[in-house]
Amino acid sequence: MYLVAIMDWATRKVLSWRLPNTLDASFCVEALEEAIARYGKPEIMNTDSRGRYLDNIFIERLWRSLKQEAVYLNEITDGFQAKRIIDTLINFFCNFERPHTALDKRTPDTAYFTEAETRKAA
Repeated sequence: MYLVAIMDWATRKVLSWRLPNTLDASFCVEALEEAIARYGKPEIMNTDSRGRYLDNIFIERLWRSLKQEAVYLNEITDGFQAKRIIDTLINFFCNFERPHTALDKRTPDTAYFTEAETRKAA
């Protein structure tokens, strides 16, 4: 299975993600289109590139969390179970429950919508 996630760098909020079982670029495009449709077009975009993990340190941290807190702790037998586990970790724990010290101990979801309101007011 292949996982792609679209993340807001400033707040670490995962905006969308996909987990297909084929390495077809369309799932990446779908995830990006969903993120843009739900949250608007970003000013800057960065993609992962081979051998440049420091350019994407926040997404690399997400991958580590997913592996250590979900994949390695569960005996995943099929793609449906993998999607449920990843959905729970990303959409509930990572976005809504886990505060970050870099975000003044706010969750990514709270930080994202606070910053969005600030941008609108400016």
